[in-house]
Amino acid sequence: METVSQALEELLVAAQRQDCLTVGVYESAKLMNVDPDSVVLCLLATDEEDEDDIALQIHFTLLQAFCCDNDINILRVSGMRRLSQVLGEDTEDSNGNEPRDLHCILVTNPPVQPLQCQALQDVSSFCEESRCRNQWVPCLELQDG
Repeated sequence: METVSQALEELLVAAQRQDCLTVGVYESAKLMNVDPDSVVLCLLATDEEDEDDIALQIHFTLLQAFCCDNDINILRVSGMRRLSQVLGEDTEDSNGNEPRDLHCILVTNPPVQPLQCQALQDVSSFCEESRCRNQWVPCLELQDG
């Protein structure tokens, strides 16, 4: 499990470097509506305090259904603080803007040079193995590092 978490962190860093991350529930839904074939992974992130957020849970349910219909790997993660650290997010930027909504993150394949990294293969294999065990939305916990 720990190696999958590490692979996910590596994948997120690599994808961010190549500008292949879409961050935010609304932004993700918009992209999936326009170009679902470019999405290789949908990450749904929550912490305990988000469990009572009905609107977020409804968004997640809809995103999961869309991903299942379009053969997009889905992964639920907990550990928003770690996710924020991995992506180099500040709680607020220097202009006082709100931080990005990390509850939904899409990893996309760039059309010119597809992501070729072991981390993506590891995470995809984990998702596939989970589906074989009838766990359609596998869960991972990111540990503060």
